[in-house]
Amino acid sequence: MAAAPVRLWVKTEPFLVGALPAPPPARLSPHYLRKMAAYARGRAAEGCFPRLWWPRWRHIACGKLQLGRGLAWLYFELFHSLLRRDPPRRLEWAEAEAACASADELERERSKLSVDTLQFLLFLYIQQVNKVSLRASLIGEEWPSPRTKSPSLTGKSASENKNWNDQDHRAFVQSHLSDMLELLLEPEPLTASSHSTHSSLVSYEAVCALSFLIEGTVNKSRTVHPLHELALWQPCHGQNGYSKVSKAFSFPKLESWLRSCLTTNPFGMTACLKSGKKLAWAQQVEGTTRRAKIACNTCVVPEVFPMVIMSQVYKQTLAKSSDTLVGAHVRIHRCNESFIYLLSPLRSVTIEKCRNSTFILGPVQASVHVHSCDNIKVIVVCHRLCLSSTAGCTFYILTPTQPLILSGNQAVSFAPFHTHYPMLEDHMAQVGLATLPNYWDSPMLVCKESSDTSVFRLLPPSDFYTFVIPFEMEGDTTETPGGLPHTYQKALSQREQKVQIWQKTVKEAGLTKDQRKQFQMLVENKFYEWLVQTGNRQQLDSLVPPAVGSKQAAG
Repeated sequence: MAAAPVRLWVKTEPFLVGALPAPPPARLSPHYLRKMAAYARGRAAEGCFPRLWWPRWRHIACGKLQLGRGLAWLYFELFHSLLRRDPPRRLEWAEAEAACASADELERERSKLSVDTLQFLLFLYIQQVNKVSLRASLIGEEWPSPRTKSPSLTGKSASENKNWNDQDHRAFVQSHLSDMLELLLEPEPLTASSHSTHSSLVSYEAVCALSFLIEGTVNKSRTVHPLHELALWQPCHGQNGYSKVSKAFSFPKLESWLRSCLTTNPFGMTACLKSGKKLAWAQQVEGTTRRAKIACNTCVVPEVFPMVIMSQVYKQTLAKSSDTLVGAHVRIHRCNESFIYLLSPLRSVTIEKCRNSTFILGPVQASVHVHSCDNIKVIVVCHRLCLSSTAGCTFYILTPTQPLILSGNQAVSFAPFHTHYPMLEDHMAQVGLATLPNYWDSPMLVCKESSDTSVFRLLPPSDFYTFVIPFEMEGDTTETPGGLPHTYQKALSQREQKVQIWQKTVKEAGLTKDQRKQFQMLVENKFYEWLVQTGNRQQLDSLVPPAVGSKQAAG
């Protein structure tokens, strides 16, 4: 019998936004997850199955898996926010969390949250995608070094970002499909060794859970369907072993069908780079052979977030507020000595192997991951910030979750979000981000160096200056959302007072017309020297591209 014309692929979103970009704790191995699955099913009446409530997960994570409470909440909240995309509900949760006056009140609010148990087990399982393989490191495929210097802009990447690479996602699912299906089985069909037999049946609920990772189309249609809908399609029953009597699937037939139908994700990074639309957002800089490359998906459907990839933007200012960016996963790669403004509501942002650059981002609904970057500044309102292998970077942030410091970071500085543009508050509402709670100053160390708080500091108020976004746009936001912490506002006020005293001193000095002219030239020369020494001259020059006015950001 010919195979049904179904194409399946592994979804990018769970790996890109859901997989923590760090090796998982040893107790999240498949062996312990199978034990957790049996434990949860056996305690359905206690709030473990079919939905797992926060207090029960906290008990399993802390009591059984030996995870810290902070890490337990991190995984639970990461999965919960991955599926909770509705902005009004996100804002309601932010309001409830911000209203908590004590840790006990916060815990009571968290106790109202639950997740689908089977999907959560799969979510925990795919954390293995970033597990360091000792065998692979010995034969040179990867090297578990916590900190590798960023190679040159013209060099090739030594290790690919697995959270972005859809080929890695597909290979991971193909390699671990049996394990993942076993994780979803009822306890009875498992043998004493906790492995499936050929007579095992996979429930419809288990296939629904697998839709968290897999989706597809029929007959090359552009309509995307979740896996469970395609699995129930009549022409597929012969291949996937679905029985209308038992309302379940044959384990070996289902596994074989999934393997035969899995193909490359048509909306993934590979397709974007191979056949995506090239965007002429960046200019070619004179005197350099480096050419900026920017691409986005061509085939975008409502069910899938768009993707924008930019690489090798060099010594220039790039500013965009575009429909192409709205809700997009953005990857910024190997950019150097540049200022990049992406002033639209975004889904996620990855910044990797960039140097000496400033990134001003619109509100990010999911996560901003910064990896292997040197001396960059990131200014953003985001749901989550993750850092790995960075050196000398500063983050001006507003975030409702603790910034995650993963392994290999040096000299990280955190500061409060300190800018605005006219559409900022509208964009924050679109992605469900509020001004409170704000944990910009409470990072969480999730690494071997977790006891070494010297890897980060809070930026001293004396080094703090507000940032002005130099573009005209329509909108109502006229100040930094949420304002500034008192100590930073005080430092700005004192500096402003000094400027007023200086202006008053100059005014009362009684200079002649020639003296005023000479004094003005002296001040201008000193200011010009400062612009050159600090690199701000390049920033000002790059703000005036040929034949484009200051409204370029709105284009």
